Amino acid sequence: MTNPIADPGHGHSPAAWTAVVIMLVGFTAGTVFFCFPDGSGVVGVWISAAVVVLGAIVGWVMAKAGWGVKGPKYTPKAH
Repeated sequence: MTNPIADPGHGHSPAAWTAVVIMLVGFTAGTVFFCFPDGSGVVGVWISAAVVVLGAIVGWVMAKAGWGVKGPKYTPKAH
């Protein structure tokens, strides 16, 4: 039996990892585009913002498909 307070179970699933990696790529690209001189990276910043939103959507879809923390396709690893 696990203690729900000590082990909330969030963030340790393929859905969460995939969402976080996609969003990190979006934030990183957005930061790089933001540093372009003379505002030439504005379109890149907006595309990067869309990638961040896409990452959240992908994580949600994967969780609904069973790859979330309590999903049937995910088996937690013992610590």
